[in-house]
Amino acid sequence: MDTVLLLPLVLPPSVVGFLLIIIFGRQSPIGQGIEWVFQQPIMFTWWAAVIAATVVAFPLMYQSAKSGFETIDREIEDASRVDGANERQVFLLVTVPLASRAIVAGAILSFARALGEFGATLMFAGNIPGRTQTIPTAIYIAMDAGNMELAWLWVLTILVISFTMLLVLNVFKKQG
Repeated sequence: MDTVLLLPLVLPPSVVGFLLIIIFGRQSPIGQGIEWVFQQPIMFTWWAAVIAATVVAFPLMYQSAKSGFETIDREIEDASRVDGANERQVFLLVTVPLASRAIVAGAILSFARALGEFGATLMFAGNIPGRTQTIPTAIYIAMDAGNMELAWLWVLTILVISFTMLLVLNVFKKQG
């Protein structure tokens, strides 16, 4: 299962985009089900952009959370069971709070990675201005059109967002 969950981290984004098209496209059972429920296909919508970015960034969240859960002293969980806590209470009131720093760190890293996703998003969601265009695709289109001022605006925007996310991560890490 580890291999499957970490696979998007090592696959080229175009391969991830291709697989998303196969899984969620109009010819797949999942794609047909989504189209039946929502009366529109998922491809080339903002939902497709979110799914592509999430799939590509998820391994960072998974790895960080897994590390956080693995470092928990099982004796603490056992002590809460001795005190009468059921498995759900142990998980929600002991395990998750003890792993919360790793979970938050993973979420921040995943968000920062998703923000820069280009290949899988472009293949699965397209580049429809006002609907599915992401900051990386906007930078590419602006540069391709020779509009360096707009490209610089988007580059500065993503730099500020990314710098802020990493700053928050570092402040969060130092508080522990």
